Order: sequence, then C-alpha cells, then structure tokens
Amino acid sequence: MEIKVRVKERVIIIDLNGTIDVNSANLIEAVGQCLRDGYRDILCNFEGIEGIDYIGISALVLAYKEVVNYKGRMRLVNIPVQLRNLFSISGLDRVVEIYTSEDLAVNSFKEDEAIENIKKLQLRRRFKRLPVDIKIELKQKHDSDARCFKVDIVNLSAVGAFIFGCEKFKLGDEVVIKFKLASDGEELVLDAFVVSLADKQVQPHLYPGIGVEFKNITPSMQEKIFEFVERNASLLPTDE
Repeated sequence: MEIKVRVKERVIIIDLNGTIDVNSANLIEAVGQCLRDGYRDILCNFEGIEGIDYIGISALVLAYKEVVNYKGRMRLVNIPVQLRNLFSISGLDRVVEIYTSEDLAVNSFKEDEAIENIKKLQLRRRFKRLPVDIKIELKQKHDSDARCFKVDIVNLSAVGAFIFGCEKFKLGDEVVIKFKLASDGEELVLDAFVVSLADKQVQPHLYPGIGVEFKNITPSMQEKIFEFVERNASLLPTDE
C-alpha cells in the first residue's frame, strides 16, 4: 500500500492507495509519526483503495486507538462503494466518523473544536469542582472482573470526577461507579466513561488516577451531586 501525507488547514490528510491487508503496518507507523509530530486531527483518504480485508480493518482500529491515546481525532473519507458493506459489518462505521467529501471532513474538525470549546466554557461556569475523599466501588461496565474496591473520588462535580487509586482502565472504557455522598445517604450508581489518565511522570501525585465523565445521568441525580458540591464548597477556606 502506498501512503502520501499532506496538510490542509491543520488537518493531516493521509492519502492511501492499493490494498489494506496484512502488509499495512506502514499505515499504523504513518499515523503514529503524525501524532509524534504534534498533529492531532487525522483524515484517512480511501479514494485510491482497491480493497481491504479483516486484517486491514484491524490495522485501522489500531491506528484509531493510537490517535485516541494521544487525545486526537481520526476520520475517514471517500470510502469506495464496494467497501462500505465491510465497514458496516465490522462496526467500524459506528466508531469512526466517515465523510463523502474532503471539505466536509476537514470542516467537521473545526466545527467540533468550536463546539467543544463552548461546552468546556459552559461547564466551567456552571459546575464547581469539590475536593473530597469519598470511597467508591469502580468496575468496568461490560467486564465484571475489571473492578477496584474502596478507591477514592478526590475531585467531584455534577458532570464528572477524578478517581485515585485504580489503574485497571484505559481511555474510553465505560465504567460503573457506586458511592454515597454521606454515610447515611442512599447509594448512587452512575455510568461514566474514562476521559483522562494521570501521567506517572508529569503527575506523580495523582497516579494512578483517572478522570471520568458521567454518562446518561438523570437530572435528579445530577441535582443531588450539584447540591452536595455547592453546599460543601461554601465551607472551604478562601484566599481572601
């Protein structure tokens, strides 16, 4: 498979030609090099691809995971008609966004960035984060063996938390969190997904730790956490 790399509006476009199969390690290497060079938005152009097998699909998945680990975004464009069914059967089209034109794909990165900045600003304004020490049970949603008992929420807000003491999870994992806001309170059970990992070299005081964002939280549950944070934040000392 032949690979050519170009840049368009801060997006790396990887033009692919040939067949994506067992000999496609160069795709993973190309994506990895782009990430190491500091690029986080990667678009794979399939216009010149003649065929892809399940090993090729696996290579794409590995490349996508590498991008996610670098907190980047990877998308696909110009999938030939004869290959679209394989993408559907494998489920890859439900994981990686696919576009029909290069301009649409490139613009999607800019739109997502703008939306994400707005969301972050809104959340910072609306939700306070409270330093706490709450013991929790944490487990992977689809794997009962991957769990941690009596680890700590050390930072809590109505939209997420930072959890210290467990290193069994990776970015994107769906988890279930069980905890009580007070010793005599009801047990809260929340779905969440891992959105950050503490770096051992950069954040040794937070390692092992993960940041999670609550998923499908009900308004009533979110309100309980919001009120708990607001109530206890008012008791914290200030710098004034």
